[in-house]
Amino acid sequence: MLFAFLLIPLVGALVSLLLPAERAKDARLVALAFSGLACLVSVIVFVGFDPDQPGYQFVQEFTWIDADTAGFSIDFAVGVDGISAPMVILLGILTVVSVLVSWNIDVKPKQYFAWLLFLETAVAGVFISLDLIQFFLFWELELLPMFMLISQWGSGRRLYSATKFLIYTLAGSAFMLVGFLVIGFEAGTFNMAELAESPVTDAIIPLGLVFWAITLAFLVKLPVFPVHTWLPDAHTDAPTAVSVMLAGVLLKMGGYGLLRISLSLLPEQAQDFSVILAALAGFSVIWGAVITLRQTDLKRLVAYSSVSHMGYVLLGAAAMTDVSLSGAALQMFTHGTITGLLFVMVGIVYERTHTREIAKMSGLMHHMPIAGIVFMIAGLASLGLPTMSGFVAELTTFVGSLQVHPAATIAAIFGVVLSAGYILWTVQRVFHGPDDPAWAHLEDAKTWPEVVAMVVLVVTIMAVGIYPPLLTDAIESGIAPIAAIVGAAA
Repeated sequence: MLFAFLLIPLVGALVSLLLPAERAKDARLVALAFSGLACLVSVIVFVGFDPDQPGYQFVQEFTWIDADTAGFSIDFAVGVDGISAPMVILLGILTVVSVLVSWNIDVKPKQYFAWLLFLETAVAGVFISLDLIQFFLFWELELLPMFMLISQWGSGRRLYSATKFLIYTLAGSAFMLVGFLVIGFEAGTFNMAELAESPVTDAIIPLGLVFWAITLAFLVKLPVFPVHTWLPDAHTDAPTAVSVMLAGVLLKMGGYGLLRISLSLLPEQAQDFSVILAALAGFSVIWGAVITLRQTDLKRLVAYSSVSHMGYVLLGAAAMTDVSLSGAALQMFTHGTITGLLFVMVGIVYERTHTREIAKMSGLMHHMPIAGIVFMIAGLASLGLPTMSGFVAELTTFVGSLQVHPAATIAAIFGVVLSAGYILWTVQRVFHGPDDPAWAHLEDAKTWPEVVAMVVLVVTIMAVGIYPPLLTDAIESGIAPIAAIVGAAA
């Protein structure tokens, strides 16, 4: 089943590239068909996941490099647990949404949709890998489609932004690989499940340095201050669909790595440095929110808000309680859908107005009521309004973290107040106010790809907000073993 989830988008990418030139626009139909099929597989995996069954499920594996020939063995193994199953369905949903918001692309559509589908395969490999080396390979594989999509189909300083993203991620990945090799050779295996059962206690390099070497890569991807500066540039110059994928699932690779690897495989070191992680989290929440308040570009505003909101993930991970870790995992899913919807709406507004400058927009609600209402829904979910998914994730994180790291948690709670400020202020400046004759020509978001993309994300946000057990039952089953590991190391 999981091999199919990996291969379906890859096959779709090849089919897209093989289309004849006169049928180049049919690439969007190919992309929708294959991403839709992959999404269906992700739904089947999530629905079929049994929270009461311990360990990984849907496991498929074979020996990739044999110990007899290389001196060490590497398995190609995939599986999901309560943490990765929600990430799989999130990836499936957001890839379909990304295809829909790219429906009208007319510049090299074959190559564009091929890279988009290839990106889905690469990110899927990160979420379902059960071997450290396999995890690293998929982590690096994601760089190629992202670089191509930003540099070839972006705007503004697209090559600069794509290169900056590449350099930051590669620098973090280099340290991560060193850490993986130290752990793997010391333990005699790269299998994540085996390493979690018997964490390494000694190595040729102090394990504290190994912890930071690995964690640095995840902090860059999350991202947190001060290794966050690549994100606003990448978002600003990327196409709308790429921003959706970047905010929705690529940032989650950092949070997922923290939970799956940093905490699970190096629990003693995670406990030792938990105060530093919490301090980084609290500062990132406040810093990101303050910088967001200063933005004049609508897309950069949403981009900087991600720095603030992903700080909640780091806070939950730093507290290392059952509740806080569940909140961190839930925040990864909810932030993916909420910020994905925000970027969809920013793209729709930009496509109509041809500007992202907030000062130039006013009264758009008079001509784009549907877009205005959906943008407001996404904004209210982002600031944590009850009955929406953002509230559930943030409240769970705060409740689980308050007793362990009270100062960082209070700072993060204040970040919610700041987020309410910049979200409501942005909605007021862009959509409300007197009718501006300059926007009389605007058309609302009524095309079927736009409507489907908006409905899918709004329904997901409301469903999780109203009935959290849709996700929390699965998440708690995946968090329990990690909480037990770090608790034993305390």
